[in-house]
Amino acid sequence: MKILSWNVNGVRAVEKKGFLGWLKEEDPDILCVQETKASPNQLSDALKFPVDKNGKPYFSYWSQAKRKGYSGTAIYTKEEPLKVSLMDDERFDAEGRVLQAEYPAFTVICAYFPNSQEGGARLPYKLDFCGAIFRHCENLVKHKKNFILCGDYNIAHKPIDLARPKENENTPGYFPQERSWMDAWTSGGFCDTFRLLHPEETGKYSWWSYRGGARERNTGWRIDYHCVNEAFMPAVAASVIKPEVYGSDHCPVELVLKN
Repeated sequence: MKILSWNVNGVRAVEKKGFLGWLKEEDPDILCVQETKASPNQLSDALKFPVDKNGKPYFSYWSQAKRKGYSGTAIYTKEEPLKVSLMDDERFDAEGRVLQAEYPAFTVICAYFPNSQEGGARLPYKLDFCGAIFRHCENLVKHKKNFILCGDYNIAHKPIDLARPKENENTPGYFPQERSWMDAWTSGGFCDTFRLLHPEETGKYSWWSYRGGARERNTGWRIDYHCVNEAFMPAVAASVIKPEVYGSDHCPVELVLKN
């Protein structure tokens, strides 16, 4: 089973860059999308109901921000979920930060973590979100539910996860408070699938600035993740970053589950 996640930096923009053809070729079972910047009534039918390689339409679900052209999440899925829900917290639902789909074997949470912004202007909001998502995932595990938390975390965890860690110690996405939260997250029974499977691999990033030819020079950050609860980790066959896919300042990340 293949689950993809991608911050597309505007779903209408990426549609013009071959998104639908890419989706059909990749043929994921589930695709989680962040930073959609749109509501469903602004989208083409092809974008709302794309088809897989066999011509069968995906189910699609959307959570948009109240502010137009901002934030937002979406899930495309071949199998109709048992239930689709928001985070049930107006602070974050108002920005379309989370969309959750429940299946018999696991729950997929598509999340677009806030950017803490220059000078930490939104760091308190970001940390509130991090705390809320942590508690939410703990509650799922408490109720014996496996989960996959995928999306743009807007956090590079360790020096290995960005090209220039020393120069970015006081940069949004690498603030000490953000890294501390990731420390707590990964020591609290939750697994960063890519880093567990590739503990020493360097130069693997999922976001690059549009400035200064950063992507061409691979001066990037790994800020997009698939994380799972510890008990679900044995079900993970592969966790892959796909920098060859263009169309956004992020690239997709892939999780493969065993049959």
